[in-house]
Amino acid sequence: MEADDCESRAGGDNGTNEAQDSDFPTAERSRLQEMLSLLGLETYQAQKLSLQDALQISSDSMRNWAPQAPKDLPWNFLRKLQALNAEARNTTMVLDVPLDARPMEKESQMEEEIIYWDAADDISADIYSFSELPTPDTPVNPLDLLCALLLSSDGFLQQEIVLKMSLCQFALPLVLPDSENHYHTFLLWALRAVVRTWWAQPPRGVGGLREDSAVLSRAPTFAFVRMEVSSNSKSQLLNAVLSPSHRPRDCFWHRDLSVGTNPREIADGLVEVSWFLPSGREDLDVFPEPVAFLNLRGDIGSHWLQFKLLTEISPYRGKRNTNLRFLNKLIPVLKMDHSHVLVKVSSTDSAGFVRRVRSIVAHVARSPCRRLSVEEMAHAARKLGLRVDEDCDECQRAKQRMERITRRIKDCDAYRRDELWLQGDPWRKAAQVEKELCQAQRAGDPPDKGRAELGHRLLELRAQQNRQDPAWGLQEFIAGISSASLAEKQYFLRWMEWGLARVAQPRPRQPPETILSLRPKHCGMVDFGELLWPEPLGVEHFLREMGQFYEAESCLVEAGKLPACQRRFAHFPGLALELLLKGLPLELIDGSTLSTPLRWVTGLLKELHVRLERRSRLVVLSALGVPGTGKSTLLNTMFGLRFATGRGCGPRGAFMQLVTVAESFSQDLGCDHILVIDSGGLIGGALTAAGERFELEASLATLLMGLSNVTVVSLAETRDIPPAVLHAFLRLEKTGHVPNYQFVYQNLQDACAPGPRPRDRRPLLDPPGDVSRASAQMEKQGDGIRTLADLAFCDPEKQHVWHIPGLWHGVPPMAAVSLGYSEAIFELKRCLLENIRNGLSNQNKNIQQLIELVRRL
Repeated sequence: MEADDCESRAGGDNGTNEAQDSDFPTAERSRLQEMLSLLGLETYQAQKLSLQDALQISSDSMRNWAPQAPKDLPWNFLRKLQALNAEARNTTMVLDVPLDARPMEKESQMEEEIIYWDAADDISADIYSFSELPTPDTPVNPLDLLCALLLSSDGFLQQEIVLKMSLCQFALPLVLPDSENHYHTFLLWALRAVVRTWWAQPPRGVGGLREDSAVLSRAPTFAFVRMEVSSNSKSQLLNAVLSPSHRPRDCFWHRDLSVGTNPREIADGLVEVSWFLPSGREDLDVFPEPVAFLNLRGDIGSHWLQFKLLTEISPYRGKRNTNLRFLNKLIPVLKMDHSHVLVKVSSTDSAGFVRRVRSIVAHVARSPCRRLSVEEMAHAARKLGLRVDEDCDECQRAKQRMERITRRIKDCDAYRRDELWLQGDPWRKAAQVEKELCQAQRAGDPPDKGRAELGHRLLELRAQQNRQDPAWGLQEFIAGISSASLAEKQYFLRWMEWGLARVAQPRPRQPPETILSLRPKHCGMVDFGELLWPEPLGVEHFLREMGQFYEAESCLVEAGKLPACQRRFAHFPGLALELLLKGLPLELIDGSTLSTPLRWVTGLLKELHVRLERRSRLVVLSALGVPGTGKSTLLNTMFGLRFATGRGCGPRGAFMQLVTVAESFSQDLGCDHILVIDSGGLIGGALTAAGERFELEASLATLLMGLSNVTVVSLAETRDIPPAVLHAFLRLEKTGHVPNYQFVYQNLQDACAPGPRPRDRRPLLDPPGDVSRASAQMEKQGDGIRTLADLAFCDPEKQHVWHIPGLWHGVPPMAAVSLGYSEAIFELKRCLLENIRNGLSNQNKNIQQLIELVRRL
């Protein structure tokens, strides 16, 4: 680390090629291919591994398996990372070879690296065999595994890997070395999805939570590098600097961790980044503001280009302990003097040394030093000739289209009102008329004048909608998702998500402890979405507008008011389906009107049936519960999905995503895909005074559970059963259609809670409180009020209730996901899949049956 700001010393591309070539001698260039072959990743160099490939459900999804061969390592790492398992970096093989039959481990390259060999050995033996590649019997360094996997993945899987690593509080890859192709890649795109939340303390006034993209927020940046050989571990030093003494963290992988002493084969030259983020607690905050730390793997003499980048982007000050000869070479380059050097010898007190480094970092951070974002670091990387992953043509075209749309959005509410006009009052009025028509038909009323008048009003409203043309912004959006390039569509959607998040109006954020303190005052029934945040503008609003154009046109065609040959929007479901197949959640129920656009959803399912052809057997899994109980995070962790979480209040509707079952496992599981439905913020915690919202919620809960083979009910407290959900159970019991259900109690406060406990199942089966009684009365059951235990489908002896430990191990924002949470979610997932395989859920559906069920419900 260096101290003062410095002028740019590496101009343009001068000497870049020479520097990159010198990093990797010719003899080393096959090392990458050897590693890829060892890990079974060589086939993913031409056609990269995709996110959909990594998220398929297979037989491995149902067992907690250990790798038996090197080719298992990447998949085991991905499985653990998807589950936010903090042990993901400890991925090692479990070998069946007897211990005495295994080759001796290689000498570790720690200090002098003295090599011993027997003079009696064959004179032709390669004396450099100590650095040969790992064999199937020796472990692979976790950093080599990470680099090989990233080099074999497309940009969207890279992004997912980095996002999950950030949730596990692992240091993130920033510069990815590639010895085979002679260039290094700055991973700007891969870091785009990472969002950081921290406690911001202004100079005056009350502090509060701040949330921003990790690539856009600025922070003082400190680089840690090694000069030639050192017996001190800078990664361990970094971890100590980042951690309070009573709560050590291993953000950066180091030699004392599992298989940490194995030599790196392809990861030298990797640059990692991690941030310290304050929580507002003095006992945990080692720095008062966010600080970024960079770590170069390998010595700077062999990775001069990366080192030049680090000198461009870090405020210079700090630790240099290496041999004096190399240090003297750097003094004129870095304009150093003796005040910039800290010396640590074996007798130096380690804790005191860490405090000294930390105080220097804090001093520099408080001074007027540069504060850089990752985006600004990428500019410096380009000047030095590094490749930036975001600079491909498809990504840049998608970004430019997003910017054309978002630069016109000054006020999100006004934009929704003035540009996305079909989904406001027109949709609300049409939805109300359709509801009244449906009620009249369900009651068996004859087609009298009243029903005819309702039908006429509906057609009039739909005709008004159909006379409109899509606004300019919507047309641009449609052009973006109509691109011939599948990658460009995906880039565009991600850019739109981030672009809309940036232009959104600032929303009030209350600290987590304030949110949690609200719960007891409301008997555990807080509608967090309505209480704290308005609904933000998102991609779903553009898709909702497309759905309304399709709905209006379809309604008129059905009524014979519009010839089918004059349809303009018939292709819209096909465009939306492409997005569903690539992992975007699509809206099933509009959260603003609490209505289902039936024709639009039916059109989507018909397109899905055509696309999937012979692989159309579905299991539907839904999740319901009060907002803020962690159900979206639960689904994302189980299946690698992308339901909105955490950023204020996400969309309020019900959204669906498709999970593919591997063909090799579909026969055993009994289905080809799992359609996962997240209810978002549909279900409130308490009965409203008027009762109208409750009736809507109860109907929607009935719809979602009626569509489902499996339903997960997420609870924040053991008695916190949303009345709408209980009402839906009572309704469905009459029909005989009750999904396989699991109640999940998530402990939002206790990070160290134990696993599933039988005693936690009892409160759900106790006599009902006022909410249950009100729900039963609405179902006109009078004095025959029953508890869940009284329902025919509820067996208290079965494992229907789960206790999930707290999500975080420690205090956010520096807390990692707790191992107990990860393991409990895996066990829940295994149970759900086992129930599906054993036929304990209702009979699996094909898509045609699902369409008919949607219409009936």
